[in-house]
Amino acid sequence: DGPSIQQVLTELTNQRTVPNVFVNGTHVGGCDSTYQAYQDGSLQKLLGDGKYAEPYDYDLIIIGGGSGGLACSKEAAALGKKVMVLDYVVPTPLGTSWGLGGTCVNVGCIPKKLMHQAALLGQALQDSRKYGWQYEEQVKHNWEIMVEAIQNYIGSLNWGYRVSLREKSVTYLNSYGEFIEPHKIKATNRKGQVTYHTAETFVLATGERPRYLGIPGDKEYCITSDDLFSLPYCPGKTLVVGASYVALECAGFLAGLGLDVTVMVRSILLRGFDQEMAEKVGAHMETHGVKFIRKFVPVILNLQIFIQVEQLEEGMPGRLKVTAKSTEGPEIFEEEYNTVLIAIGRDACTRNIGLDTIGVKINEKNGKVPVNDEEQTNVPYVYAIGDILDGKLELTPVAIQAGRLLARRLYGGSSTKCDYINVPTTVFTPLEYGCCGFTEERAIEEYGKQNLEVYHSLFWPLEWTVPGRDNNTCYAKIICSKRDNNRVIGFHVLGPNAGEVTQGFAAAIKCGLTKELLDETIGIHPTCAEVFTTMDITKSSGQDITQRGC
Repeated sequence: DGPSIQQVLTELTNQRTVPNVFVNGTHVGGCDSTYQAYQDGSLQKLLGDGKYAEPYDYDLIIIGGGSGGLACSKEAAALGKKVMVLDYVVPTPLGTSWGLGGTCVNVGCIPKKLMHQAALLGQALQDSRKYGWQYEEQVKHNWEIMVEAIQNYIGSLNWGYRVSLREKSVTYLNSYGEFIEPHKIKATNRKGQVTYHTAETFVLATGERPRYLGIPGDKEYCITSDDLFSLPYCPGKTLVVGASYVALECAGFLAGLGLDVTVMVRSILLRGFDQEMAEKVGAHMETHGVKFIRKFVPVILNLQIFIQVEQLEEGMPGRLKVTAKSTEGPEIFEEEYNTVLIAIGRDACTRNIGLDTIGVKINEKNGKVPVNDEEQTNVPYVYAIGDILDGKLELTPVAIQAGRLLARRLYGGSSTKCDYINVPTTVFTPLEYGCCGFTEERAIEEYGKQNLEVYHSLFWPLEWTVPGRDNNTCYAKIICSKRDNNRVIGFHVLGPNAGEVTQGFAAAIKCGLTKELLDETIGIHPTCAEVFTTMDITKSSGQDITQRGC
């Protein structure tokens, strides 16, 4: 009775070919469909309902123990799930590695802000004489004492994270995770010992690492931000290659500590940020001793290796010779430095964790992972959060928020998604730059210049008036949409404590802040933030924004 069975099957499945595969009563399809179901994990889920299927070791395995991964793991565990976190730091070419917690805690936000604070204290010491403080001894900075204190604090955070995972019954492995088949990973520790683990769901939270130049001498003799914050010796005369926020922040605090610092810039400062603000950041750094070499880059030309970083002398620090070519002409630049810090960007850690084995797609250009609005990849049981997301913000609080909300959606019945719009951030250069919403360039693209009103003002922090420094250097700007009741769509401030100022206004922007509401708000006097309640000069008017007096 083959023909009659075939007829029924055709009516049931609309499939005329064989094999015609069912699992536990569910139609899967033909050969290709079954193989695809195996790749995306849906076949394993179907088999999980059968009596021969083995249960998974964990409900959730998270690859990456940074801010996002830890937040997701603890939230999932609190919701009663069995969770594992794998975290492994591949040492830098110079051998630097660190503990649990990811980039932010170990080689990012935390040590960066503390070294920034060290530099600000140096400026405060200079200001203090004008305020009547008298001291005779020579004041100098000790790099080793600073690094030891910062690393001790970071070590306490590493330990705290481990204790927190243990308290929440999250299994932590200091091992490198790599997919070997759907729902299964291989974990390799520092000694090369291998274990295997399965889970129903996976979250990728592997973060990024600094990119190198790809020229002779870069990995042998140069450092990155991964090395700087635990560097056991003062870097001395330093060349910073790059104009990213990492580059300018590091250049800023190194100069603030009294070092000779030069920044080599290929094109523009702070790509992706408001360019008017970026240029003001750079101009302030130049007035405070940071040198900028514009339109130069160390490269390999015509396949002949004659642009490079050469070691002239070993030491802590040693001496390096840097050769670079102009991006606009034949000029060649040569100079000696003690340290070369590369800060040209970061690459997602996704290419060597077996994603191709299970069919997870990545953006081949940058290694980042495309996801839907619920952080789900093209493979249904694999999610991704943090800096590796394609087209999303690379910020610690964003990863934390996304991780927590993902766990709540997976296991807590929530439907709340991470909001990636109007996220505030701050660049901790010597003159801090805080922003939220659109850059002026992006706002013009999106709304049209004729539909915008830009209010702006210079200001002079009261604390700086007695020392008499940096008058009319700080700057505030808001971008308003005329078509939407002058709603504030871009907020920018350049001044001390910019992060503290921006955080408060970011909440107001989330609530639909308008220029009228700002005007109705009474400022706190004397503060820097009050400038946003008194701005009345538009860019289009061309009026002078110089501030005189209180």
